Amino acid sequence: MKLLQLIIAFLIFPVLLSNSAKHDYYVSVTKIEYAKEEQSLQIISQIFINDFEKLLRQRYDESITLNEEDEPEAIEKYMQRYLSDKLKINVNGASVGFKFIGKEYNDDITYCYLEIENISEIKSLEVINRTLFDILPEQQNIVRLKLLGRNKSFLLLPDNDKCMLNFN
Repeated sequence: MKLLQLIIAFLIFPVLLSNSAKHDYYVSVTKIEYAKEEQSLQIISQIFINDFEKLLRQRYDESITLNEEDEPEAIEKYMQRYLSDKLKINVNGASVGFKFIGKEYNDDITYCYLEIENISEIKSLEVINRTLFDILPEQQNIVRLKLLGRNKSFLLLPDNDKCMLNFN
């Protein structure tokens, strides 16, 4: 009888785990492209919805639920505040701020759209991305840069959270 219970437990346990909100990897992807005509850096930051929701609940409001229907306006302000604190960009050695344009949800990903305007020339670009490092020690942040004919990707970790691309 105990053997039968043990076999049933081993068969049911994986099913229970597969229905949980957790996932195997904790990763975000931030794409930064230079739009020469608009003289701006256009940024899309992709973050798992459940991880971002967990963070926003811990930092700002325990009742937050990320979904497009009936979502309070404050959520975008929280997202903007958090990203402004954790995603830093330096162009030509000077810190520049970004404008939070908006966000959308697709499947299990939050897409945050950001823009840095009035960038006429890029000699160097440094990105510091500490997104979710404060709540997920296993978090990894991928930064993909597409600038001036160069494509470069970086994997940022809690102990190595910045990358640099020089054009000199």
